[in-house]
Amino acid sequence: MLTALAFAAALFSQTTGAQQAPGDDGPIMTAGRGAESSSELRLREALAYSNPLPRGAPDQDYPLVAWCDALVSGHVRLGETLTDRNPEDLEIIRLGRLEASDFRSALAVAGPRQTPATRAAAAQAAEAATARWTPLLAQEDEMARSQAFGLFFGLPGRCEHAARRIRNDIATQPATLDEVGLRSEGVDPVQ
Repeated sequence: MLTALAFAAALFSQTTGAQQAPGDDGPIMTAGRGAESSSELRLREALAYSNPLPRGAPDQDYPLVAWCDALVSGHVRLGETLTDRNPEDLEIIRLGRLEASDFRSALAVAGPRQTPATRAAAAQAAEAATARWTPLLAQEDEMARSQAFGLFFGLPGRCEHAARRIRNDIATQPATLDEVGLRSEGVDPVQ
């Protein structure tokens, strides 16, 4: 059912574009037509917040962004230890650095608005996420580090939305699936 929702979201945000020639593996447009409309953003946010977070991820946005930053930063550090990086690895590292920079800038902007307890929760979440990478970074076997780098499945979609929300001081609750029209009466698409 979740796959159907993701498919529906993709169709919802798709636009018509130029046709590719058969066999042309050229650039694939994944971001739509440029600027995202507020209704598209609201839909993506509702989907992101409707999905459960991984074990250990904080529920509050500010600590979550710190946790996300620590995870992606650890992945980048692991990739930087590899001596046999291919172009795809280098691109993943580059994109990870950009994502981590975005998370850190959101944390810096929002930090002064947070309570000491929230900042402490963020530090604790970041420390726990960083600790997940420690044994892998200490691994002498480069093949093991390379495999771990290749198996990182990425971050929850909520990370990017939480970063935007704390940066822009958005205090309202995210839209629900019901509010964006994705949940039928009596049917829970997330289960």
